[in-house]
Amino acid sequence: MKAKTIRLGAFAAAILAASIGFIFLLARRTPAQGAELLVVVSDGMKPSVEELLPQIEHAIGRKVTAQYNSSKNIREKIQSGEPFDVAILTTEIIDDLIKQGKITSDTRAEIARTGMGVGVRAGAAKPDVSTPEALKRALVSAKSISFNPSGASAPHVYSIFEHLGIADSVKPKLMLDPEPGRPQMFVADGKADLVITLIPEIKFFKGVELVGPVPAELQSYISFGAGVASNTKNGDAGKALIKYITSPAAAPVLKSKALEPR
Repeated sequence: MKAKTIRLGAFAAAILAASIGFIFLLARRTPAQGAELLVVVSDGMKPSVEELLPQIEHAIGRKVTAQYNSSKNIREKIQSGEPFDVAILTTEIIDDLIKQGKITSDTRAEIARTGMGVGVRAGAAKPDVSTPEALKRALVSAKSISFNPSGASAPHVYSIFEHLGIADSVKPKLMLDPEPGRPQMFVADGKADLVITLIPEIKFFKGVELVGPVPAELQSYISFGAGVASNTKNGDAGKALIKYITSPAAAPVLKSKALEPR
């Protein structure tokens, strides 16, 4: 009788251990299924993504953490092995990361595009930038001009200087800083007269006001896209996020943030 009791006790202990192990396994799986989604976002999309985050989280049923930087800097971080689930960057860099195998090609999506603009300190006099000649006068008259040399718009800014024939004359007055938001801050603090960058990065930066877009003859548009990381464990949630941000439901917010939905 005693031996039988011992055997029953051992059997019960085994059942209990197995149950605990099963519960522990489920506990380990549950966070993965409802894990927080890490999204890396280009600065030009920052105003839109910040406003859309609550809607996105509600739509996909996940908590979303967004990290913002220039597309170029984010690409370098991804190449160095930093983890992410979804990337919202310029389409050029999205395509480059697909070629490198960092983003799954079948998740690629176009989101929106935006143009370049000129900004001044809030409350300051706004120069005329409506024509190439007017913009040229404004740039030549400015004591200092700021922009991000690693930003998506930087090559186009240099191209504008070349087109207007003022590349050499404005070179000494350039205040370049690769830190996101720093060029706008130079203007907001009165250290620089003008900032040239993507319109959303001017229009929604505190202390800076948009003078206007770059004239049509000199305008260049930057397109943004999205893709899911090839090594993510949250692929379905990542696809759901992209589906939402490219849906008609998100379009009004994109438009309100100076973006043209694609």
